[in-house]
Amino acid sequence: MTDNSTRKLRELGWNSFFQNQFKLLQIPGSEPARVFSERKQAYQVYSRHGELSARISGKLRHRASMEGHYPAVGDWVVIKPQVEERKCIIHDILPRKTKFSRKVVGSRTEEQVVAANVDTVFVVNGLDGGRNFNLRRIERYLTLTWSSGASPVIVLNKVDLCPDVDEFIRDVELVASGVHIHAVSATEGTGLDALMGYLTRGKTAAFLGPSGVGKSALINALLGIERQVTGEVRVADHKGRHTTSWRELFLLPSGGAVIDTPGMREIQMWADEDDLQNVFYDIEALAEECRFNDCQHYEEPGCAVTAAIERGDLDATRLESYRKLQRELRHLASREEQSARLEEKARWKKISQWVKETKTMRKHL
Repeated sequence: MTDNSTRKLRELGWNSFFQNQFKLLQIPGSEPARVFSERKQAYQVYSRHGELSARISGKLRHRASMEGHYPAVGDWVVIKPQVEERKCIIHDILPRKTKFSRKVVGSRTEEQVVAANVDTVFVVNGLDGGRNFNLRRIERYLTLTWSSGASPVIVLNKVDLCPDVDEFIRDVELVASGVHIHAVSATEGTGLDALMGYLTRGKTAAFLGPSGVGKSALINALLGIERQVTGEVRVADHKGRHTTSWRELFLLPSGGAVIDTPGMREIQMWADEDDLQNVFYDIEALAEECRFNDCQHYEEPGCAVTAAIERGDLDATRLESYRKLQRELRHLASREEQSARLEEKARWKKISQWVKETKTMRKHL
């Protein structure tokens, strides 16, 4: 690749980590590219040739159907380009540095990768009333972000509609100690310079949050253009009429990249119980002072957690949120273990069937 094409890839986030992984594959005639859009397994990628339409190879499709690992927005993939037709074939996915995942909606115990290779996750909440601000939801997003390997940042949008921003910031600080919090307004441009500080050349940030909090409006403001129409907000429930319906990556003039995501009606957990430590640091620290190592923080004697609630040092709703996420993650771990056992059983059943068929064929030879 030429120096110019290498610079373009670096602006997209290409670095030595991905370069080394790409070299190991040694696929003749292949090049790296980054997925910036996916709609029902139809992909658009950025490459040194610019934007290309992409589809995955039959071999990759077969492997992905078995493992559930399809390309996601933000992934670096290995392509064979058809430059004249502005198309390419995706032959492999490079290992991810980070991935923000949730459990798929419904009863299936499967992972859905929302955004890959993200450096910063902007957890966006709205300060315009209604359901756009929720501390319990922030805790869930923080848990998933720490699990992803990316760094969380809390963004409180629509400060122009809020009479007491400082009160909301204080509330967030109680559940997100050590996490940067930025109060901004997409419509007035307030506080956007602070967000640009995370979007230096080669860095990627994903905007996550429910519908109506202004994720697309923030990205529009950062891009400096109206790339899509953001609907008026319904007064009754503070929800936008038109919001993003798919995940998409955009390049900024600064060289950084942002990923816009649809509002998530459900943010089901896909993490480990250990990931709660970064979010519920206060409860974890108090638990170490409990008299019993297996204290459940209900009515046990010498419980430092319930004592903190009685003193007013800990909000009872935060403890309940901790317990709820604990239950969800334990249930998820149990379901994953059961799913793994069933998959292993099915695999050995196929092997056994193959052995029987092979023996039968040999008898008839």
